[in-house]
Amino acid sequence: MKPKKSWFKSELLSLLLLFLGIFAVRSSLADHYYVPSGSMEYALMGGDRVLVSKTAYGLRIPFTRIELIGGKKVSRGDVVIFDSPQDGTRLIKRVVGIGGDSVSLRNGHLSIDGKALATGFESVESIGAHIAPLNLEDGGGPDIDSLVIPAGMLLAIGDHRGNSLDGRYFGLIRESDVYGKALGIYRRRDEGFVWRPL
Repeated sequence: MKPKKSWFKSELLSLLLLFLGIFAVRSSLADHYYVPSGSMEYALMGGDRVLVSKTAYGLRIPFTRIELIGGKKVSRGDVVIFDSPQDGTRLIKRVVGIGGDSVSLRNGHLSIDGKALATGFESVESIGAHIAPLNLEDGGGPDIDSLVIPAGMLLAIGDHRGNSLDGRYFGLIRESDVYGKALGIYRRRDEGFVWRPL
């Protein structure tokens, strides 16, 4: 009887450590995100599943926001995961303004420091190193007039400009509040498993 109890405790402890390890990896290294809406169309569609790097901007102690090792800064055009300052909902949006930028948005089209980001096609913008295909079917949403982004802050908005609850409504987010960077789509509802880098 004693050996059975000992074996059971040992197996239970092993399982608990395994689950703790998995959650620690998800908390600090990598995770996935389910896209609940079309606010990032056409880069992301509702129902997409996205791979997220939680080390893109540094390494944190698991289950905390305490940074162990600093990483790269968030760049303009990155698609990031963060909690809404309005109600704590986990969101995925594109960073369109970083510290020092002067951002304007007119009829859904961005300008940074006075330079329009349109690529020649009305519904595509070049944001940093990223090409963002826009959905303007519902208009451009609220305009922004020469908003200067303070250091350490970010402006994150959706690519579906007329149908996105984003920084135009809840304001700027702190760079330190970004959980991770979306690397790519690994599953699309109508296509199954795919890989589409963002």
